[in-house]
Amino acid sequence: MNDKRQSGWRSRTRAVRAGLDRSPHGETSEALYLNSGFVYDSAEQAEARFLGDDEGFIYSRYGNPTVSMFEERLAQIDGSEACFATASGMAAVFAALLCQLQSGDHVVASRALFGSCHYILTQLLPRYGIAIDLVDGADLEQWRGAIKDGTTVVFFETPSNPTLDLIDLEAVIGLAHGVGARVVVDNVFSTPILQRPADYGADVVVYSGTKHMDGQGRILGGAVLASQAFIDDHLMNFMRHTGPAMSAFNAWVLLKGLETMELRLAEQCRNALSIAGMLENNPAIERVLYPGLESFPQYELAQRQMSAGGTVITFDLRGGKEEAFKFLNGLQIVDISNNLGDAKSLITHPATTTHRAVGPEERAKVGIGDGMVRLSVGLEDPDDLVEDLTAALQKMA
Repeated sequence: MNDKRQSGWRSRTRAVRAGLDRSPHGETSEALYLNSGFVYDSAEQAEARFLGDDEGFIYSRYGNPTVSMFEERLAQIDGSEACFATASGMAAVFAALLCQLQSGDHVVASRALFGSCHYILTQLLPRYGIAIDLVDGADLEQWRGAIKDGTTVVFFETPSNPTLDLIDLEAVIGLAHGVGARVVVDNVFSTPILQRPADYGADVVVYSGTKHMDGQGRILGGAVLASQAFIDDHLMNFMRHTGPAMSAFNAWVLLKGLETMELRLAEQCRNALSIAGMLENNPAIERVLYPGLESFPQYELAQRQMSAGGTVITFDLRGGKEEAFKFLNGLQIVDISNNLGDAKSLITHPATTTHRAVGPEERAKVGIGDGMVRLSVGLEDPDDLVEDLTAALQKMA
């Protein structure tokens, strides 16, 4: 890289300049390298490159200059030593887990998970002979009972999707490290701006760049962040040989998204807190879940390990699925979509979309009812959003 890591740079400076690697042409914006392969000066250089004795790129499935700039920038923002970019957030989750697991290993995970994460933990990993225990993430006694000698990996989301359950990072990471287990944290809802699990000792942090990093609904992408040793010893060969690599174009889009992520998040979090307070006082709503509200069950923990409440609000409407659908269909500004972290406000009904495949019994265990909706707050004028939500709620009466 032309720009080395700057320990004194603050987060917003890192977001704009970290990892910048200008070509000899001296471009201001990051260069977009849309090529699959690379050429060598000689057969000897090609051999040395594949042996790892010569620095440089081999194939864009292994690494690409544009992708490398994204990886370095995100690593600096996240506070992690190294990063490997993936084709999607779920590719990051699957790679981070399977690259280090084998038959006979034991994984402990929180029960409150995104639907696809739940599928990986409960359906895919057991096929490889990997034992899985799920616990209620807020209950430290359950973590203590499940994490034991021989536990290989501990995995959780915090906040979780969609109920926004929080995990005590310091406590659970301490329990895991006490038995020699690695901790993998899905930090999508918080982003590295609101919470940095690496600061608490998390071994691996995964992200979906599709969400706040892009923030404008354009591309898919993910990332695995860890020590350089973990990347080299576990993840690198898994990624090279299975192929879920990020495209150079998507990396370029994400580089530009990282430049403004902190600014967008600040406004979205302010909007979310204001809207959550309004929703809490509406009689059509039974319960509002938002880490920034004092009524949130884990408010003190949120204050301790998050710098703001985030961009997502989850709430239960009285009347179940029928009333939830009526509410969603009554919105004029907020779009119905299963995505989140976008500049546009988006809303979904988890029981019939993101968590449909989990099944009613497992949804009930984590508190996902038929009246629950998940609102991702965007960058629209907050007064317009309040008016749109209020009007849709009034139509339910």
